[in-house]
Amino acid sequence: MKVSDILRVKNGDKGLTLFTITPEHLLAGAMQMMVDYDIGSLVVMSHGKLAGMLTFREVISAIVRNGGVVGDITVSNAMDPKPLMCSPETELDEVRRMMLIQHARYMPVLDQQMLMGVISFYDVAKTVVDSQNFENQMLKAYIRDWPSEEEKTG
Repeated sequence: MKVSDILRVKNGDKGLTLFTITPEHLLAGAMQMMVDYDIGSLVVMSHGKLAGMLTFREVISAIVRNGGVVGDITVSNAMDPKPLMCSPETELDEVRRMMLIQHARYMPVLDQQMLMGVISFYDVAKTVVDSQNFENQMLKAYIRDWPSEEEKTG
């Protein structure tokens, strides 16, 4: 399974909504946006290119560095300028490995330099569980339809 499969299922028929912000925005505005849309990350874009990633982890770290005050911190001073990334063709097992090693909860998906979406650790875990459930159902159906000894020799 590939990242493109996760994006296809995640976006479904509701369409793709990407939440982005520029490095110049104030962190307080980014935090408000994350709360308003109930999202854990924002992709930071500058001149149409990925500039970084802002998650609650970076938000909290920036506030702590600033003495517990948001103040006039900008997104560029809080974001991760080199986030873990993948492409739509990246295999799910590779994404899981990368996210676990780097403790990443969110990963932008880029096709060349075009932002295709963001996948979360939750998206990856849900995909794995759904896949395992499907396999279990198929195995149970196969076993249920297994021919008896009488049917085999008859």
